[in-house]
Amino acid sequence: MALRRCIPPSSTTSTNYLSKIIQIWGFRMHGTKAAASVVEEHVSEAEREDEEYADVDWDNLGFSLVRTDYMFATRSCREGNFEQGYLSRYGNIELNPAAGILNYGQGLIEGMKACRREDGRVLLFRPELNAMRMKIGAERMCMHSPSVQHFIEGVKQTVLANRRWVPPPGKGSLYLRPLLFGSGASLGVAAAPEFTFLVFGSPVQNYFKEGTAALNLYVEEVIPRAYLGGTGGVKAISNYGPVLEAMRRAKSRGFSDVLYLDAETGKNIEEVSASNIFLVKENTIVTPATNGTILGGITRKSVIEISLDLGYKVEERSVAVEELKEAREVFCTGTATGVASVGSITFQNTRTEYKVGDAHVTQQLRSILVGIQTGSIQDTKDWVMEIA
Repeated sequence: MALRRCIPPSSTTSTNYLSKIIQIWGFRMHGTKAAASVVEEHVSEAEREDEEYADVDWDNLGFSLVRTDYMFATRSCREGNFEQGYLSRYGNIELNPAAGILNYGQGLIEGMKACRREDGRVLLFRPELNAMRMKIGAERMCMHSPSVQHFIEGVKQTVLANRRWVPPPGKGSLYLRPLLFGSGASLGVAAAPEFTFLVFGSPVQNYFKEGTAALNLYVEEVIPRAYLGGTGGVKAISNYGPVLEAMRRAKSRGFSDVLYLDAETGKNIEEVSASNIFLVKENTIVTPATNGTILGGITRKSVIEISLDLGYKVEERSVAVEELKEAREVFCTGTATGVASVGSITFQNTRTEYKVGDAHVTQQLRSILVGIQTGSIQDTKDWVMEIA
């Protein structure tokens, strides 16, 4: 996720941006309710739906939000420790736009997937890295965060409670959204007195599904990226406002996503809105270095390790925008996209196209990554956690 250091011109603007995000997630907002109110339901195994799969057209799943059965919730006490946590019926949370998360955007999100193996077992991909990234982000933003063990346990409980929503093998995955936000009212510029940790999920199709068009990117020159020392490199909720606006403008012009330049010089590429970017030049794979402004994607890290194992040379460095014309292949990596081919990039009205059908490196990396995530390829690196 490309993260921007953006201070909205007014609290109303900030609320509008974040309200839009929260409405997408499916939570209810009330100006007169408590900052965060979760209806606690201790759910037993017998109370959960016992059919193998939910009633879904798995062949036409798409990427729209699907309400599943349960979500995991827990709160921190004033000492910073989190309660044990519990499962609640999906959507039983109300947010007050005048407190915590909506006042100063004091919130963090993560994204991860649960996949079903051919034998029916359910797998998580490197969940400890998501937990560590949230913990690092929380420290940077003066927030309490769940421990790595608590984070993983909340994710596991969410998947187990919603197992019937994990698509059949090869049909997609259960996209999981861990969310940490300030849930106590505060006056002035002050950290929230308590924090709420939630995990919920929605089934999505495979981005690499046959027939999915390659990305066509537009290079954004107006909205700056985060500066060194800012909130770049962590998945801070407040940074998503300007990203949504830039994506809206790009999509209205027929582009699928936005590629951002660095804020200091405006001459180097950094990352796409929700993905990291890679260029392939002969036997060398080049990607912008994570220097404090670029999010260190977990898929990015995994693809780099796979590339090195395959014998490719990988360069993490500043990448001038002019180098886009020199690349034989360009691809993006992210939790939702996996490894996605880029078909074209437009910069200052000049369009550079790439032959997706000849993108052998991209296809090779995608095949190996997907194979590990779905259990069809032996996991020699212990990246996959079997949970059910």
